[in-house]
Amino acid sequence: MKTPKTEGIKYAGSKLRLLPYIMEMVSDLQSIHTVLDGFSGSTRVSQALAASGYEVTSNDISDWSEVFGNCYLKANQSDDFYKSLIAHLNGLTAYEGWFTTHYGGSATDTKKPFRIHNTMKLDAIREEIDRLNLSFEDKCVALTSLILALDKVDNTLGHYAAYLSKWSARSANEMTLKVPAIVRSEKNHKVIKGDIFDTVAQHSFDLAYLDPPYGSNNEKMPPSRVRYAAYYHLWTTIIRNDRPEMFGKVNRRSDTRDGLSASVFEEFRKNKNGDFVAMEALRTLIQKTNARYLMLSYSSGGRATQEQLLQIISENARLINVKKIDYRKNIMSTLRSTNEWISENETHQEYIFLMEKE
Repeated sequence: MKTPKTEGIKYAGSKLRLLPYIMEMVSDLQSIHTVLDGFSGSTRVSQALAASGYEVTSNDISDWSEVFGNCYLKANQSDDFYKSLIAHLNGLTAYEGWFTTHYGGSATDTKKPFRIHNTMKLDAIREEIDRLNLSFEDKCVALTSLILALDKVDNTLGHYAAYLSKWSARSANEMTLKVPAIVRSEKNHKVIKGDIFDTVAQHSFDLAYLDPPYGSNNEKMPPSRVRYAAYYHLWTTIIRNDRPEMFGKVNRRSDTRDGLSASVFEEFRKNKNGDFVAMEALRTLIQKTNARYLMLSYSSGGRATQEQLLQIISENARLINVKKIDYRKNIMSTLRSTNEWISENETHQEYIFLMEKE
């Protein structure tokens, strides 16, 4: 099965390289029509599933995933409408506003995510998106286009918890918005911003793809290093345009402080029985998900061992296929701030478990 093309930002949990394996495993199943992408993140899996003809429910707790999902799966205006909208946004006169004050860097002020000429465009475009009074889906198209464009001119290694000490070459480029590659479909796709346990309690599916964040398996790893809200705080602020209270050298949103923004799947503690809280949550999720088939991604850097996962799976379903993919960890693992815990030469393995519920 040919893997459809997808779009996305640099993302710690991106499944871009896993997509061929995921889509191959899905295509081998019979009578699959409705699919849940339970932790959709940058929505690459949702996009590929929708482009392959499945009816997709894209679920995540993050603002950016909701925006991407509505852009790619729900937007339904004509191509000419979106071309006109994006051309209008690209043609705005840039000015120094709130984003430039907090996130724009000069030639000498390099510890910022973007150069001033691009944050000035961000200021103008973001205010205009609100002023245009677009429908929610059309606003999501504009916001997705803006985030994709910013991602191509950033001064980071893929997240916004730290910035490069010297300007990246791409940061000098002029940010230009493009129309996102919307998946045109007659299917009734759904985009849910909500807790995964609520979603599986209220819906049923032929197949559920689950890719929880798990968290690091290293006890020294500080919580803020494994929480997506901390990594991508800036996307949240751009989407909400709420000028939040901030803290720290990188101007993180205060609502992403440790203890405020964690998912139970990112929990690094153990319960009174000595079991990881995140693994107990996974056991409960598998039990409660109403789907004939479950597909589960797992990274070797997570909380559980493969044996622990197999035990959890065997309690609730019949394992019918396993894929093991080896490749070097993405660039986030070689950051200076994580070298204390992660060896640069450590083999990185991804697993995909496919199971049928009894």
